[in-house]
Amino acid sequence: MPSIIEISDLTDPRLDLFARLTEAQLRNRLEPEKGIFIAESPKVIQLALDAGHAPVAFLMEQACAGQAQSLLARCGDIPVYTADRDVLAALTGYPLTRGILCAIRRPQLPAMEDICQGARRVAVLEGIVDTTNVGAIFRSAAALHMDAVLLSPTCCDPLNRRAVRVSMGTVFQIPWARLGDRAEDWPAGGLERLHALGFQTVAMALSDNALPIDAPRLMAAEKLAIVLGTEGDGLAAATIARCDYTACIPMSHGVDSLNVAAASAVAFWQLRARPAGFP
Repeated sequence: MPSIIEISDLTDPRLDLFARLTEAQLRNRLEPEKGIFIAESPKVIQLALDAGHAPVAFLMEQACAGQAQSLLARCGDIPVYTADRDVLAALTGYPLTRGILCAIRRPQLPAMEDICQGARRVAVLEGIVDTTNVGAIFRSAAALHMDAVLLSPTCCDPLNRRAVRVSMGTVFQIPWARLGDRAEDWPAGGLERLHALGFQTVAMALSDNALPIDAPRLMAAEKLAIVLGTEGDGLAAATIARCDYTACIPMSHGVDSLNVAAASAVAFWQLRARPAGFP
């Protein structure tokens, strides 16, 4: 069972994971096998454990320790740091979400070719840097029939604390991978890899020649990659030019576009894989 440790010194270096390391330091790019991410709330932590991720330590309100026994029982002999709610808020700078944080080891990311085996619909995110949007897109992708999420090299980290929280743990339920590690790996290299796997690609973008999102040829595609662009500027012109199709969501009342997270939900549902023989 985990060891319960009551916090007596807020400067204790063992608490740095939860309070003083930046997201970049948690990722520990120089030694990725030692990287850490932070999950918040029992439900999200449960999903991370269900997905096989390895916990390192907990930080929780004393009042939550009793309620978390079934969760802690799954985690072996790891430290559980506890204190009153006000003490933890002083340490982290904010009240804990449902009273519990868990530091978890970062997984080794799979190759996109591996997670796309058998996939019919994948979401592709280009340069999306807002962690709230990334978390919301993952939640929509998991709920609305996407088989995987693929990220360009410049997308923000889906295991960022806020992204994990907003996703409600769906970052642990839907497979994801990066389309390269360097900016120059996208769009040409990434889109070539998708085409080599048999995917048609559709750029979600405002364009005079864009198809409506309910175009039959899009809905009937056997394998489709739905490509979504960064906040504000949208997809790069080079990306749009290399995609097989461009599509947009028809709007009313003079509105020209939706937030990328909202647009993703509409696109995923409308373009989900149809049964064989769909007209």
